[in-house]
Amino acid sequence: MAIAPIMQDDERFMAAAIRLSQRHVGATGSNPSVGALIVRFDGAGAPLVVGRGVTAAGGRPHAEVVALSEAGDAARGATAYVTLEPCSHHGLTPPCASALLRAGVRRAVIALGDPDARVDGRGFAMLRAGGVDVVEHVGAADARDPLAGFMTRMLTGRPLLTVKVAVSADGGIALAGHRPAQITSPIANAQTHLVRARSDVILVGVGTVASDDPMLTCRLPGLQHRSPIRVVYDPALRTHIDAKLVSTARQVPTILAIRASIPEERRAAFLEAGCEFITLADDEGPEALLRHLGERRVSSVLFEAGERLGRSVLEAGLADRIVLVQAPLTLGPGRVVSPVRDDHLSAMRLTREARFGCDVWREYERI
Repeated sequence: MAIAPIMQDDERFMAAAIRLSQRHVGATGSNPSVGALIVRFDGAGAPLVVGRGVTAAGGRPHAEVVALSEAGDAARGATAYVTLEPCSHHGLTPPCASALLRAGVRRAVIALGDPDARVDGRGFAMLRAGGVDVVEHVGAADARDPLAGFMTRMLTGRPLLTVKVAVSADGGIALAGHRPAQITSPIANAQTHLVRARSDVILVGVGTVASDDPMLTCRLPGLQHRSPIRVVYDPALRTHIDAKLVSTARQVPTILAIRASIPEERRAAFLEAGCEFITLADDEGPEALLRHLGERRVSSVLFEAGERLGRSVLEAGLADRIVLVQAPLTLGPGRVVSPVRDDHLSAMRLTREARFGCDVWREYERI
């Protein structure tokens, strides 16, 4: 069947569906945060949105089901705008492609195909076989951002990795002797907490835990429940049992990535505190940790990088995105130098630049 033509309003309504999809990024578990609109085009009147949906927190119901439920009988003969190809397989819920067919949708405008092997074009085929006009790739570039973690995991088997570094005007990330410093302003810090809320996992190295004793939670009002899973890369299990991450592990999930050779008796107190472990072979490093997280269906990781692990991750080319927050203060002689170098950024393209208070926030993405 020939691909249906793009209509004048398609890009406008797809843009609205993409904005909807942004709402639950980081809150939908292993499922992607998809946006969907049901729109009626009746005669000479203005188009009417009769249903809106975004993948629910936890991953179900899917966006199409939410939008169709709101639309009710008005979905018959309408156009569906969906940011990702509707699923075509029976999982915990019936296929969304079938739901669109049962509702009598006449036309479907889809931004991106779903690379999940269980879908991968079958959703499009089901809709076309049911007589629906299907338009693909409308708004695809913009739709990719909220779906980037899911797409990366489907295509590579590992989550999208964002490396975030706050750096002083003289290129430092900590004071001499690895003493922590408040580098960025409260406004920029709030933006960091928003990125945490949109991530499945927050990763740090054990050096950061030893020097800063961080909580690594989202502390924005109303978003505290969106704190990501906390992961510490700690092959030798040097994390102190009294660390905040450990003492709060029953409130916010905490995983320690350790060598398989660490004896059970050393792990016992951490298990008692509520921590989990990911075990790595002696010759495995950060790349293997990402594979393990992918196997757990983690789609996005925010790595708040310190010097040593940050350098290792960047040198291995594991960063899919870099967030660099530049502050005007200086840290002086002996400062710990940022792991992000110009050659790392040269392999990226600048996708966003903003000012938060006195700090400049730049986001880069792999070319």
